[in-house]
Amino acid sequence: MKPMATDNRTNWHPESWQAKTAGQQPLYRDTEAVKSVVDRLGRLPQLVTHGEVEALKKQIAEAARGERFLLQGGDCAESFDDCTADNIANKLKILLQMSLVLVTGMRKRVTRVGRIAGQYAKPRSADMETRGGQTLPSYRGDLINRPPFTPEDREPDPELMLRGYERAALTLNHIRALVDGGFADLHHPENWDLDFVRQSPMEKEYREIVDSVRDSLQFMETIAGSRVSGSGRVDFYTSHEALHLLYEQAQTHQVGHDGRWYNMATHFPWIGMRTAELDGAHVEYFRGIANPVAVKVGPGMSAEHLKALIEVLDPHDEPGRLTLIHRLGANKIESGLPPLIEAAQATGRTVLWSCDPMHGNTEKTQSGIKTRRVENVFSELEQAFDIHQKMGSHLGGVHIELTGENVTECMGGASGLTEKDLERAYRSQVDPRLNYDQALELAMRVAGYRLRSSKHRVA
Repeated sequence: MKPMATDNRTNWHPESWQAKTAGQQPLYRDTEAVKSVVDRLGRLPQLVTHGEVEALKKQIAEAARGERFLLQGGDCAESFDDCTADNIANKLKILLQMSLVLVTGMRKRVTRVGRIAGQYAKPRSADMETRGGQTLPSYRGDLINRPPFTPEDREPDPELMLRGYERAALTLNHIRALVDGGFADLHHPENWDLDFVRQSPMEKEYREIVDSVRDSLQFMETIAGSRVSGSGRVDFYTSHEALHLLYEQAQTHQVGHDGRWYNMATHFPWIGMRTAELDGAHVEYFRGIANPVAVKVGPGMSAEHLKALIEVLDPHDEPGRLTLIHRLGANKIESGLPPLIEAAQATGRTVLWSCDPMHGNTEKTQSGIKTRRVENVFSELEQAFDIHQKMGSHLGGVHIELTGENVTECMGGASGLTEKDLERAYRSQVDPRLNYDQALELAMRVAGYRLRSSKHRVA
């Protein structure tokens, strides 16, 4: 029996979170300047549309039923300086390539969601950082302060919220122009090639997939005598961790015939593990918006806490409303995931389960460089599929930190990156990301694993 639901729109307003304890928020000195920025931000055009948000919610509902697969990926933290045409196109290219591989191997549609156009704020383990005897505020992302270790750069600046909005708008505009202009046309997947694809260990296998898709498409169009509907473009959605609540509040509007509140800064916001307190400000904000929402869950979250979160965030069992992204680590998922699945099942709700195989596998090298081992990432993901299947559940998505750049931040993979290689092209300001080769290999591993698993079940 499902728990008794309550109406989350009662006694809620975009500012109601301010009556709660809000973690991971910047400490601004000039409150009048903050108010001015929030007011200006609230009058700017909405970045996404109500129709787009509702379309994504329907696709997430399909993924929760096993009819789709959610591919969510992008930078750990976006940088304002990286808002360039090439960088945006490269992120879109790798997600398109990965989705092509997944569609081919999993035999189901893929929903593409980028960690993009708003992933400008990051939680930190400490408010302050000390270097050489000097203590300054921690770098919390370009939305809040700047990376250089100087008093001026580390001082939280409210004007950066407006800069973040502008960069998000430019990014979304370029994505829409690419998608609507035929960039994602299945007839021309060569448009998605990155400059260094020919040096990738994955090139031969990927080319075989591309050729197979192209041949199949040509065959279908020859038989039908017309172009296959929907082959010329794809849907692409945006997501970010809705961490900086003033930024999110300013872009929350009443939309639609029923006057529900939507976060119009992104299609798909999520709550991180550090801010998932039941009586905290982030859960209070999220309970009132109508977007599809996600929560990161992992070690330390009890079954009772998860049940209560589900009740607060999805009281009416709304299709596509809630995604749970588990992040446990390759060595902890076997013991940590089953209790979480059982807790969700006990509520009677239909949620989408997604796996973040990145954050639970972060480590530091002897020289202090933060990295991840690709084999641990792959292991956690494959274990997740197995555990869900054994428990009568369904893993319907993957959430990964990746880049279209040829970086060297994670060790391992088909190209065999070692600890020494990390020094060659380590560019992330926060967490290490899978590079092009490693991300494409992950998609191939998932597609191949699911295909083998499916054949085994049939046999």
